[in-house]
Amino acid sequence: MRVVLLGPPGAGKGTQAQALVAKYGIVQLSTGDVLRAAVAAGTPVGLKAKDIMARGALVPDEVVVAIVADRIEQADAKHGFILDGFPRTVPQAEALDRMLAKKGLRLDAVIEFKVDEDILLRRIEHRVEQAKLRGEPLRPDDNPQILKDRLAAYRTQTAPLTAYYAGTGMLRSVDGMASIEDVTAAIARALADAAFRPVSGKRTARKGSHTAVRRSTGRKKPPKAAPKRKPTKAAARTAPSGRKAPSKGSGRKAPGKGSRPRRLTK
Repeated sequence: MRVVLLGPPGAGKGTQAQALVAKYGIVQLSTGDVLRAAVAAGTPVGLKAKDIMARGALVPDEVVVAIVADRIEQADAKHGFILDGFPRTVPQAEALDRMLAKKGLRLDAVIEFKVDEDILLRRIEHRVEQAKLRGEPLRPDDNPQILKDRLAAYRTQTAPLTAYYAGTGMLRSVDGMASIEDVTAAIARALADAAFRPVSGKRTARKGSHTAVRRSTGRKKPPKAAPKRKPTKAAARTAPSGRKAPSKGSGRKAPGKGSRPRRLTK
């Protein structure tokens, strides 16, 4: 099973990804973790990414996709994987599709978490207030302004992926504001529905065409019998025995060959 989880920050993707890992025995691939692991392992693509990051530049899409391609070749990803946080843009999604196609693979489903951004912001504000009252240190992501900025970036860069994946028939949406148990059940139903999705890109032969007959049976369609011709006028005047019928208006027989003419008497 190969799944992409799509949704804004705070939608609960990480929690549901762990539930899928436990249920299906697949691995969760976070782009940041995969990138750091490739750099630490010193792989050719990881070294290339390290040089790019050392210059303070963003790692280009083709390098990220190459790192993901190396990661899904590992033994623990053979049975499937969950991509969380990748792809982030339509070009990344297109590059991911091309990479999977080269490996003879495809995504099984893209699960979109629909959320109410105002409620997400209120949750963060409430969590910050409760942490301050308890005297606990704040987490780096417990900042309403940071969340606003991340939500704005999601709307601009990542939200267009919903239309892209809807066009492929892979997109399934769940209510990310529901309880954890309800979201888990909704994802299970979405995956079961996606399992019956037909494979796109296959062309079917037109009904009645000779090509369809050859592909389905391996034999050519038998030729049609030639239509019978109507008899011509000349043939209609021919007797059944093959002799010509006597012409009209003649009451005498034609003289035989070698017969003498009759003498006339007074």
